[in-house]
Amino acid sequence: MSIIVKFFVAPDDTSAGLALKTGPGRAFESLSFGNFDPEEAVIEWECLLAGGSFEELVDAGEPRIVAGLENDGCVVFAISPRLSTALADAGPSRLRDIAASWAQVRTEDGEAIVAEIADAIVGGLAALVSSARRKPQSVYCWVA
Repeated sequence: MSIIVKFFVAPDDTSAGLALKTGPGRAFESLSFGNFDPEEAVIEWECLLAGGSFEELVDAGEPRIVAGLENDGCVVFAISPRLSTALADAGPSRLRDIAASWAQVRTEDGEAIVAEIADAIVGGLAALVSSARRKPQSVYCWVA
C-alpha cells in the first residue's frame, strides 16, 4: 500500500516524469492523500464511472506508467482520458455515489476507507481534472 499519493497537473508526460524522484512539489497544482493503492483505485473509479471491467482496463495498459517501475519505489502514472472526462462530467451527487461505491468495494476487499475520505479523494480529483482541462493539461499521479 502506498504511503504518499499525489495527484497533480502537468502539461505533458515529460514534465510529469520529472516529478519521479521528489514528487510534484510546488511546480504543479496537486492534491495529497495516502494509504491506498491509487493504481487500483483509478481502474476501479473508471469502471464505476464509465463502465467496463477491471481486467479489460489492466489488459489495455491502464494506468499508463509515465516514469518509474511498478512495485519498485516511486512511480508516476497518467490518469486516462476516459476517466478524466468521466470525472469532469460527473455532478456532485454522482461523485458522492461513486465514492461510496468505491469505499464499499475497498471494505469488501479488507481495506477500510471511510466514506467521507473516499468522497474527498474522488471529489478532489474531479476538481483537479476540471482545473487541468481549463489549461489544457493532464492529471498524473505520483506514488511513493
